[in-house]
Amino acid sequence: MITLRDYQDIGVDEIRQAFAQGRQAVMYVLSTGGGKTWIFCYIAQQAAALGTRTCICVHRRELLHQASQSLTELEVPHGIIAPGRPVTRQTIQVASIQTLVRRHLDPVDFLVFDEGHHAVAGTWSKVLARHPGARVLGVTATPCRLSGRGLAHVYDTLIQGPHISDLIRRGFLVPAKVWKPPLKLDLTGLRTRGGDFEREKLAELLDRSEITGSAVEHYIRLANGLPAIAFCASVAHAQHVADQFRGAGFRAESVDGSLPQATRDDRIAALGDGRLNVLTSCDLVSEGVDIPSVVVAILLRPTKSTGLYLQQVGRCLRPAPGKDRAIILDHVGNYFRHGLPDEDRPWSLEHGAPKRMPEESEVKIRQCPACYLVHAWALSCPECGLIYPVEARKQTAKEVEGELEPVTPEERAVLMKAASTLKDWHGIAKRSGYKSGWAWHQWKRRRASGRLEGARVG
Repeated sequence: MITLRDYQDIGVDEIRQAFAQGRQAVMYVLSTGGGKTWIFCYIAQQAAALGTRTCICVHRRELLHQASQSLTELEVPHGIIAPGRPVTRQTIQVASIQTLVRRHLDPVDFLVFDEGHHAVAGTWSKVLARHPGARVLGVTATPCRLSGRGLAHVYDTLIQGPHISDLIRRGFLVPAKVWKPPLKLDLTGLRTRGGDFEREKLAELLDRSEITGSAVEHYIRLANGLPAIAFCASVAHAQHVADQFRGAGFRAESVDGSLPQATRDDRIAALGDGRLNVLTSCDLVSEGVDIPSVVVAILLRPTKSTGLYLQQVGRCLRPAPGKDRAIILDHVGNYFRHGLPDEDRPWSLEHGAPKRMPEESEVKIRQCPACYLVHAWALSCPECGLIYPVEARKQTAKEVEGELEPVTPEERAVLMKAASTLKDWHGIAKRSGYKSGWAWHQWKRRRASGRLEGARVG
């Protein structure tokens, strides 16, 4: 018998309430490692008890296995729709979306889309069209398309679970330290295709010995021997990076879709059980791969996609015995495009990924010139202790007669700790030069955080 965590209980209640209010398609957002699978499996179990025919749709073998395993632990009978599997008459089915679209399935009452941001793809749309009366629950850590656009044409409600920062604070995820080694990478003129940098040209730019050498060097200095995943720009790039790590004496392999499934599974397992130090990949381990022992994410692929960035860094945030932090070696500056992993992001079905505007963001980022740590704004480096030169304070709000004086980051931090009402937050926003929407999101998040603290612990 599984007992849900308190915030998972809250998520289940909020999803139920949305459907009770007449919503047809609900998107639930929870960061990688937060336990989305338990939430939708628990809901499916409760629905099946009422006779609701349910189909849980996934797009990867790993996700199929995770959903089936979770239902088994909940002691829920279910069928599996996948290559080589006979169709059964169970009330709950877990289906590979690629197989489901090729097979006949009697109309269902409830569709669950794991990694629900993929629901805009043609295959998923065909499944939706075959079950026009079904309610839909999509779950994801990143409710946006690769282009950054929203999902409002698929879902009519978005429910935001606790942010990464909340889960870290409560010990359900580990904090991350981000380093940006001094690597000059000029992306000027690189074209965009399908919402991201053109893959072929990107691979040509990145697959160079000086870049790979920097990755190996900084891995040795900052994470020597710790389990790591390197995210690369192409299959060939991933193979070359693995070669370089092996040349430096580490146990390293690459995985890609051309390998036999048994080989892929073994290499992924080898990273988890210590037979490998480094696993390199282009796309295969960005989603659906759960290896809690992984400590290090090596970013060697620039991306315009906030979703892809968060999926990648999320691979190393899960807690494990003896693991007290994650290490992110960002060689390509993705933190600058998308922010630190634990920044709170106000997702939207209409606008997708929130645009990062440093001048309006609560979280100011700076990098230590001595050790290259990337961190939230501070007067000194939290890693090596370097005290930064004092700079003239920039004016952050319009100073006219009769208006409040703008606050410094230190003053704002004090005010934020003391704020309890929406009026308080609007006052901080005004003095900081922020928009009123920032105040509303902060007030709402703190209310939710307070609700979590007072909720029943499962």
